[in-house]
Amino acid sequence: MSGGENLGSHAGRPSSWLAVTVGLVGFTASGVGMPVESWPLIWTGIGLIVVSGILGLVFDIFSDVVIDAPRVGMSAEDHR
Repeated sequence: MSGGENLGSHAGRPSSWLAVTVGLVGFTASGVGMPVESWPLIWTGIGLIVVSGILGLVFDIFSDVVIDAPRVGMSAEDHR
């Protein structure tokens, strides 16, 4: 376990939030570029979305998943 992990928290690591924020900025830029018909803004947004995906892979953002405690009375065999 590395020092940056937040076990039991839904907050996530700052590096993961950076990747998400870059993607959100890219999505917003592309979304604004469409109605104003600005191709450079659209392609800049698309580029930021691609960079966000690469950052997500590099930072391994899926390891921020919080595993909750098992729920009482719920199981795969319970078909009631």
